[in-house]
Amino acid sequence: MSSFENLRIVDNFYQTSLFFPMPTVVISTLCEDGKTNLGPYSLVQPYYVAGKDFYAMLLSCRNSSNTAQNILRNGKCAINFIDDNPKTFKEAVKLSWPGDKPEDKMPKCNFKLEPSLIQEETGEERPLVMTDAIQVIECTWVRELDGADKDAPGVLDGYEPPYHDFNGITSKFGAHFILKIDKILMKKKYSDAIIRGVKASDFPNLPVDYGYRDSKNFWFHKKAKMRAELLQMRQASLASVRYAADRVDDVVKFTDEALNTVLGVPRVFLPLVLKGCVKWAKENGVTLVTAEHMKIINDKRAEEKKKK
Repeated sequence: MSSFENLRIVDNFYQTSLFFPMPTVVISTLCEDGKTNLGPYSLVQPYYVAGKDFYAMLLSCRNSSNTAQNILRNGKCAINFIDDNPKTFKEAVKLSWPGDKPEDKMPKCNFKLEPSLIQEETGEERPLVMTDAIQVIECTWVRELDGADKDAPGVLDGYEPPYHDFNGITSKFGAHFILKIDKILMKKKYSDAIIRGVKASDFPNLPVDYGYRDSKNFWFHKKAKMRAELLQMRQASLASVRYAADRVDDVVKFTDEALNTVLGVPRVFLPLVLKGCVKWAKENGVTLVTAEHMKIINDKRAEEKKKK
């Protein structure tokens, strides 16, 4: 006999039929009058993480929301990650009531805003970002995917079919947006931690919420103490890695010391890692990759280090 109960699956199952931990973010978008609107969301997650020409996030939301209508109109947004201070979360909840117009709710909003880094650099009109955010992802909607480029704003009482499968208007009241990541912005304290190597004390205080579970309250909890669990490392032999490395390119080769740095890479990912190293080598005029080169390649924030 099963030790589980069978729970009925209903609308908004992630809130009503599950205990489903989610991030809490505030998404800023540009209204028709050029002002910034803020809306809190949890149904946002990484989408394209590797192997594509760009990286992307996925947002699921009501297609009549201010956020969805603004993205349909101009395709720009910023995903702002807030801290877990109860005052911050309370302020986010204030912005969440369906149907509230930006001109009504934004004057009452206490979040501080500042210009987008992209706007400062290029002059392109972008939504403002939250000054007190821990990190921000500036994004552009990839409207050409799934034939969503014809989707337009202006329908607030439900879109009629046909619907798309995964991008744009996906149901009468729903929308999904594949958002190309243009920039990742982060406060210096946390970017420094990523560059030097993160310790438990470096993780930011990000809230986790469980959705609008009882039609009365939003439930969330503060970050608890982080606990590290060591990876179970499995090292390949130098000979097997050398076999793969010698066949990845006719010109670029690797020293044994360089290959020693990737012995712990799972076999399934090794070709991708080696191809990435070859790409870097060709871009930098290197034909023999050394251990020192691997240190540069493996530093995900090499450019930030050069600026310091």
